[in-house]
Amino acid sequence: MLKSIVTSLFVAGLALAAPAFAAGLKVAVVAPAEGPFATLGKQVTDGAAFQAGDRGSQTIFINESCDPAGGEALTKALLASGAEAAIGFLCTESLEAALPALAQAGIPAITLSVRSDILMEDALKKKWPLYRLAPSGKAEAAAITELIIANWRGKPLALIDDGTIHSRELVEGVRSALAEIGITPVFTDTYRPAQEQQVSLVRRLAKSGATHVFTGGDRYDTAIIARDAKAENVQITLLGGDTLNAADLDVPLQDGVLAVTVPDAARSNEAAPVVKAMRAAGIEPEGYVLPAFAAMSLLERAKDQAAKDGNALADALLKGPYATVLGPIKFNGSHERAETPYRLMQWQGGRFVDVPDAGSAE
Repeated sequence: MLKSIVTSLFVAGLALAAPAFAAGLKVAVVAPAEGPFATLGKQVTDGAAFQAGDRGSQTIFINESCDPAGGEALTKALLASGAEAAIGFLCTESLEAALPALAQAGIPAITLSVRSDILMEDALKKKWPLYRLAPSGKAEAAAITELIIANWRGKPLALIDDGTIHSRELVEGVRSALAEIGITPVFTDTYRPAQEQQVSLVRRLAKSGATHVFTGGDRYDTAIIARDAKAENVQITLLGGDTLNAADLDVPLQDGVLAVTVPDAARSNEAAPVVKAMRAAGIEPEGYVLPAFAAMSLLERAKDQAAKDGNALADALLKGPYATVLGPIKFNGSHERAETPYRLMQWQGGRFVDVPDAGSAE
């Protein structure tokens, strides 16, 4: 009862001039049920199922093996489910296998996780009905570049990566975008990751004169760099990407470290009523729980819009914005979120918090 009351209040409070509710819809929830990603899969199914009941929607769980060999079985299960839409898809392999058949059947798919730019380019070219709540791979670099241009122009800038594919591509994307407008870093380097100390790197940064450092590395290495800079009395402003939004390992992250990342939806005002109801029901709104809940509510609102317009559900997904626990969501012509979910955050007191004044990023 509490769940129904709270989520109904949520829907009423966030309504954006939507038409009268249409009937619920049948949604395939594609997520891993076993193996190393089973915990994430449960988050997806918990979030989707929690939203489905209030509108009379139905969720059909379909196991995602994240193995190319399981693509045929996954596709058959999707087509046999009778689903009007599908959500989840934590693995690129699953999408690549299923999208051609989903397109033929007119079933839109919303991925909560896959960020591959190449896959989305293929989907648009081949008219596959793929939409994603996860930001694209390019969106992170674009958000970081925008921050550097707005707040660090004219500052002695360093760009460093840890040699991994993601880190190299992210830093190179930022470097290339900055070069186009004439911003050149005073220092670039690829450091060796997972070391117990990074004193040599910190001293090279100090020697270069860099005071503002963007690192494409992970949480552990960034914590080491911040710790060693403090110990060496090297004054730097350290900025990382979305990989900093992870758990501390042996070395805690220093207060003041900046990150361009996606805020925790469970702490937002939009999600507060749903978070309360979920916790009362024994569900912790972590990981993919709220994104899955959002995907279900988004689809239900899109179905309302499709009924009003007399169009297909896939067409209605391109309208909006639609109210969700992640905030209002609208897809652009590339089937990506029109508004970037990335925000500038600062590590303070054990968690990332909003940076209220952009000047504090200087």
